[in-house]
Amino acid sequence: MLFLSPSAMDNGSCCLIEGEPITQVMPPLLILAFLLGALGNGLALCGFCFHMKTWKSSTIYLFNLAVADFLLMICLPLRTDYYLRRRHWILGDIPCRLVLFMLAMNRAGSIVFLTVVAVDRYFKVVHPHHMVNAISNRTAAAIVCVLWTLVILGTVYLLMESHLCVRGMVSSCESFIMESANGWHDIMFQLEFFLPLTIILFCSFRVVWSLRQRQQLTRQARMRRATRFIMVVASVFITCYLPSVLARLYFLWTVPSSACDPSVHIALHVTLSLTYLNSMLDPLVYYFSSPSFPKFYAKLKIRSLKPRRPGRSQARRSEEMPISNLCRKSSTDVVNSSQRPSDGQWGLQVC
Repeated sequence: MLFLSPSAMDNGSCCLIEGEPITQVMPPLLILAFLLGALGNGLALCGFCFHMKTWKSSTIYLFNLAVADFLLMICLPLRTDYYLRRRHWILGDIPCRLVLFMLAMNRAGSIVFLTVVAVDRYFKVVHPHHMVNAISNRTAAAIVCVLWTLVILGTVYLLMESHLCVRGMVSSCESFIMESANGWHDIMFQLEFFLPLTIILFCSFRVVWSLRQRQQLTRQARMRRATRFIMVVASVFITCYLPSVLARLYFLWTVPSSACDPSVHIALHVTLSLTYLNSMLDPLVYYFSSPSFPKFYAKLKIRSLKPRRPGRSQARRSEEMPISNLCRKSSTDVVNSSQRPSDGQWGLQVC
C-alpha cells in the first residue's frame, strides 16, 4: 500500500513514500547496470591502457568517457544498498552529498564526452581538412581538463547543502525534492540533455548526409564504420537520457498537483536508473570507434575459449626460442651431416 509522509529537511520539506514498488524495481536494475558496466568499462580501460598502440585526440576523449562511466559505477553499490533498505540512508549527511555529487558529476561527464566524441567524428568525416583534426594530444588533454573543470563547477552545488530527509528513524537521500521545482538542479538536468542532444543530432545528420553524397566512398569499411559509430552514439544518448528528462518535465508541468504523487515518484526513479545504463552501453561506442577494439575483444574471447592441450608447452618453448639459438642449432646439424650441404643448407647458417 502506498502512503505519503511529509517530513522536515534541512533545505525545505520533502515527501517520503513507503511501501512503493521502487524498492523492488530499482535494486535489480542497479545491480545489472553495475555488473555489466563495471565489466565493460573495466575491459575498455584495460584496452586503452595496455593494448592501444597509438593515441590520438579521439582516443583521449573516449578514454575520459570510460573514466566517467567507471567512476559512476563505483557509486551504484551504495545506491543499491539504499534501495534494498527501502530508501533508508544509513551513512549520514556527508556521504549522501558525496554520492549524489559523484552521480551527477559523472552523469554530466559522460554526456559531455559523448558529445565531444560525436563532434570529433563530425569534423573527421564532414571537414576532413579542418585544423581541428590536426590538434596535438597535448591540446586534446588540455581540452579534457577544461571540460572536467566545467563539469565539476556545474555539479558542485550538490555538496553545498544537505539532501537528507528525516522522518522518525528513516532518512532518505535524494537529489530531487518532489514537492516543487529544484531551481539550479532542474536547470542543469534539462540543459545537460537538450544542448548535447541538439549537437549530437546535428552531427549525426551531417555525417550521414555527407557520406551519402560521397557515393564512391560509401562502400569503404571506414565510412561504414563512421556511420555506425555516430548512430550508436545518438541511439545510446537518446535511449538512456530522454525518459528521465520527460518524466521530470511532466512533473514540472503539473506541479503542484503532482507533488508527492506516487506514480510520479516511481516514474522518475525508474527513468533515472536508465541513465546509469548509459555506462553499461558505452562499451558499444568504444567497439565501433576503432578497429583496435573489435580485435582486442576477439583476442580476449579466443584466449578464454582456447583449450590447453598437453605437450603444447614444449612446442611453444621451441617456437619462442631466440633466433640466435635456432641459428646455432641449424649450423650444428649441418656440420654433423655426412652429406655435403647444399646452397639452401648453407643459408641456414647465415642468420
